[in-house]
Amino acid sequence: MNITVYLGAREGNEPVFRETALEVGRWIAQAGHRLIYGGSRIGLMGVLADAVMEGGGEVIGVEPQFFIDDGFLHEEITKTIPTETMAERRLLMMDMGDAYIALPGGIGTLDEISEAIVMASLGKHKKPCILYNKNGYYNLLRDLFDQMTQYEFMAKEARDRIIFADTLEDIQRAVGDSR
Repeated sequence: MNITVYLGAREGNEPVFRETALEVGRWIAQAGHRLIYGGSRIGLMGVLADAVMEGGGEVIGVEPQFFIDDGFLHEEITKTIPTETMAERRLLMMDMGDAYIALPGGIGTLDEISEAIVMASLGKHKKPCILYNKNGYYNLLRDLFDQMTQYEFMAKEARDRIIFADTLEDIQRAVGDSR
């Protein structure tokens, strides 16, 4: 299974964020899945890719050429697919993924998982859209989605497709991985 993961190009200020990236990376490798991610060597992105590779897993990075030119590319990953734009990167990562997971990250992470969520809500795919809510990182976003549903700006069916996972086991269940 191709697992597309969106996450920070920074590590954040809490050790739990790094531990979360390591945990997910180890699971992807041990389960025999392939990581699809943004291709960077820095921040949680680099931590995740390294964890997958250390576990013997395959890592495909989708990186805009301008980030490659700026030296952010993780040169040790299995394969790099350069793109011209962030929009092209987002679409390619979505097309390649069988499931989407957002780990802690910033506005770029939110932008990428939001695209997957919107396409699911429009019925363009039925792939799991998971926000790893480790330590309540995505609580406010969950509350916002609930409010959108309450005020009928989001259909209940669409809201029900957005999974907030508190544990790795929740993620495994959501992607149908019983390991």
